[in-house]
Amino acid sequence: MCILRTIEVVAAIIINDGKILATQRGYGEWKGWWEFPGGKIEAGETEEIALVREIREELAVTINIKEKLTTVEYDYTNFHLTMHCYICDIAEGELRLLEHEDFCWLEPDGLKTLKWLPADEEVAEKLG
Repeated sequence: MCILRTIEVVAAIIINDGKILATQRGYGEWKGWWEFPGGKIEAGETEEIALVREIREELAVTINIKEKLTTVEYDYTNFHLTMHCYICDIAEGELRLLEHEDFCWLEPDGLKTLKWLPADEEVAEKLG
């Protein structure tokens, strides 16, 4: 039995006027696939602090965290992902892509039209 290393991340489900933000990866093995923005929790950070920091670094906005939606556990080929997902909205700033290739705002029933990263697909299904 192989034990996979675990990577713990946070993801923001950013909602504005009933539409949900999706971001497209611009790099790596999953380039072109869609995800909810976020990233790794650093040592000493809470999930919420990590999420606010990651969204500022990736999208140049400050978010309000409303509530925790779910935690996804997913086994990729080389690692196990634990992804804590939070419903958020934008508190301040104008959305700018600092790490992603593209973004779009979708109605919940439009989420199924995108090619999601495997762990994010579970969240998209829950929202749609």
